[in-house]
Amino acid sequence: MKHRILIANRGEIALRIMEACEELGLEYVAVYTRSDEESLHVTRAPRKYRISDYRDPNEILAVADEAGCTAIHPGYGFLAEDFRFARRAVKRSRPLIFIGPRWEVIRDLGNKLHVKRLARELEIPVIPGTSEPLYNEIEAEARAEELFDWLSENGEEDPRLLIKAAAGGGGMGIEEVRELDEVRPVFRRVRAYAKRLFGDEGVVIEVRLRRFQHLEVQLLGTPKGELVHFGTRNCTIQSPGRQKRVELAPGFDPRFKNYDFEAQALEEEILSHSLKLAEAVGYDNVGTWEWLVTPEGKAYLMEVNTRIQVENEISARIARIKGKAVNLIREQIRVALGDSLGYAQKDITFEGTAIELRLVAEDPERGFRPLSGVIEGFHFPEAPWLTVRTHVPRNRPYQIPTEYDPNLALAIVWGKDTPEALSRAREFLDQVTIEGRTARGEPLVTNVPYLRAKLSEVYEFVS
Repeated sequence: MKHRILIANRGEIALRIMEACEELGLEYVAVYTRSDEESLHVTRAPRKYRISDYRDPNEILAVADEAGCTAIHPGYGFLAEDFRFARRAVKRSRPLIFIGPRWEVIRDLGNKLHVKRLARELEIPVIPGTSEPLYNEIEAEARAEELFDWLSENGEEDPRLLIKAAAGGGGMGIEEVRELDEVRPVFRRVRAYAKRLFGDEGVVIEVRLRRFQHLEVQLLGTPKGELVHFGTRNCTIQSPGRQKRVELAPGFDPRFKNYDFEAQALEEEILSHSLKLAEAVGYDNVGTWEWLVTPEGKAYLMEVNTRIQVENEISARIARIKGKAVNLIREQIRVALGDSLGYAQKDITFEGTAIELRLVAEDPERGFRPLSGVIEGFHFPEAPWLTVRTHVPRNRPYQIPTEYDPNLALAIVWGKDTPEALSRAREFLDQVTIEGRTARGEPLVTNVPYLRAKLSEVYEFVS
């Protein structure tokens, strides 16, 4: 069957999906909004349709029908982890192949409490906290007291808890408490907020780990039951809003940093636990298992992301399949369309260190305030160790849309080891230039200086 893919996303991920489709010899169709008319993903696509909103499933599916598409790739964000959309796509009278996990898997693993309960059944460590939503403040105070005791028993000198809306996400509906007396009033406030914003007043409580590293495991499964991993990533360097800014693969590097634990053994444990959970749910596409690791070498599963992630390319960059380069988006599409992997874990090898730098129009000196305006010049070096993913044209002005996060580009840097990768990352940041003006006529600010400063903190534990 000759497939045609609808790319239901924008910017650099749309461009990377196009590239993967072209490698596979597949036709594709793009969508775009009025504010994205200048984006490279629009000018590159041979066939495209204008829509009003990337989040509107009715528009997306109408385009799929009009264009005669047989499959849909949601990218990341927007509809990528909406199990209702995935279910609708595959169950409608004119079904589409959803390029992602089964909708049931998206539903189940998208529920953080369900993931926590399942992990505990499989004896996979999770961040200590409640595994069911709380609705009663007396019960909440009792559970909070147990968690404060746990922190004290584990030597935490400044114990803190997070009180969170069970239905929340993206950092919304979360407050921190340091004393037991704070629990009830904060619980009432979060519960009211949750009911107002999410329509569900359930609340969860968990300990706040003070110092940690944020590790990810990149997995790939197929509907045929095959399952492999592509190693780990370190995504610890983030903005105050928990937005990732610098990522590395692999997740640990004992040759570069001295750990107070056996890093390789812990990495193998994290990989084993991630694969166990994936196997238990029959995971059948790309996915990321997210972990927090303490300085003492304790690892806790945090959540599962049932989609391709922005930083997938650094995992691909250090990986080889039977000695050949890897494109994880290509692999994702292949298995969704019915192909077998054609390889096993023993055929995947790893080489070097890869770093991803997220170039964003934001002002780190003013609380990482996102900026809009016009980019008048965007220049960066070319090198065999560098890949720059961007939807921003280099030969004409580009208006940064105000409707979306002002992400401008991803720079993927590879080195034979971490020192070489860091040296090359600094070289890139020293040479890249992004010139432009805000709507007020002021010089456009980006996070390039922030990225340069943060390179000295890779593989460090943060508070």
